[in-house]
Amino acid sequence: MKKILSLGLILLLISCSKSFEEDFNNASKLLKENKIEEAIAEFDKIAQSNDEKYSPEALAQLASIYQGKLDKNLSAEESVKKSQFYFRTIYDKYPNNPLAPKALFMSAFILANELNKYDEATKEYNLFLEKFPDHELAASAKQELDFIGLSPEEILKRKMANQ
Repeated sequence: MKKILSLGLILLLISCSKSFEEDFNNASKLLKENKIEEAIAEFDKIAQSNDEKYSPEALAQLASIYQGKLDKNLSAEESVKKSQFYFRTIYDKYPNNPLAPKALFMSAFILANELNKYDEATKEYNLFLEKFPDHELAASAKQELDFIGLSPEEILKRKMANQ
């Protein structure tokens, strides 16, 4: 009896995974066809499923959609806030997923460079450096911390002074 239940559970999980794969492919197709609202709805459905494989991917797609300000029903600021939220959600819900380091970095980057929330961004960059010190974006995170809150002119002056 236990073997039958175990086999049934495995088959159910495989079936769900195939369904999420099909849903993800459909959402990606909708996005390519510029059917943004429909794509958002599909990616959101996948993201809410908490599937270990497809939910982080769907969250990343949502973050990219909003970062690119593709949802014309939102203001630029609302879109950027949603993008930051989805990037941070990837790290919070799936910290061991390969997407987590970049998502945390992007969350911090948006906080600093688009939302001007320097204290929050500093905390997130520091968290990134603590959790992923050897990641390819670690040098960029350190540089972002060095120049956080500075205008491009101030950054240029500081760089020239250090040469």
